[in-house]
Amino acid sequence: MSERNEHDGAELELEMQKLNFILDIPLQLTVELGRTNLLVKEVLKLNQGSVVELSKLAGDPLDIYVNSKLVARGEAVVVNEKFGVRLVDIVSPTERMEKVL
Repeated sequence: MSERNEHDGAELELEMQKLNFILDIPLQLTVELGRTNLLVKEVLKLNQGSVVELSKLAGDPLDIYVNSKLVARGEAVVVNEKFGVRLVDIVSPTERMEKVL
């Protein structure tokens, strides 16, 4: 192996170590069905069987947030009797930046 290849290999290893460090950072993923605003008295009236109207229509995509930042949209699915979400649209980096600014 030439000296140049050894140097490139060492740089690649260092970059992989940096990436591995980032891969262990915990993130909070939230899937949002919809939103609404309620008064305290309305919340106190809620009981089993109550229906709360949300801001989205049936069939609208679910919003997927990572650390409170919108990153994708998806649809609800059932996998092994558990709910999941299938990603149908990834928010572009440009759109993400527009929301931050």
